[in-house]
Amino acid sequence: MSEAPETSPATSRRTLLCGAAAVLAAGGTLAVSGCSSSAGSSDSTSAPKGPVDLGPASAVPVGGGTVFREQKIVVTQPTEGQYKAFSAKCTHAGCIVDQVKKEQIQCPCHGSRFGIADGAVQDGPAPSPLPAYAVTVEGGNLKVTPS
Repeated sequence: MSEAPETSPATSRRTLLCGAAAVLAAGGTLAVSGCSSSAGSSDSTSAPKGPVDLGPASAVPVGGGTVFREQKIVVTQPTEGQYKAFSAKCTHAGCIVDQVKKEQIQCPCHGSRFGIADGAVQDGPAPSPLPAYAVTVEGGNLKVTPS
């Protein structure tokens, strides 16, 4: 009697390389990209393109600010009538800032704090200021153009 040949699924080159990379990466010696089966992923935390209407300027308190989480924008009003807009994406780890308190834009992830007048780093591990955006008030509404 002859035995049927053993059949096993063929191992693809990608599977083999990703497996090897996982073993090496566990040791901290290799970082590999391209192991994902999905192609063309996009950055889900990128800012919107073009002017964005954020609603009434009155929603932004003097000496404070408002985080527009969905648009990934934070608008501050350091002094009455002076509006500043910044990316709400922290320059440290990419978390979205969550509040403006004590004249600082605050990131909940690792404690970075940014100035409301210029987005400059005031505390924490963030390596650079928040990117500034153009902001205008038209008809009482805030219009922000991410750059």
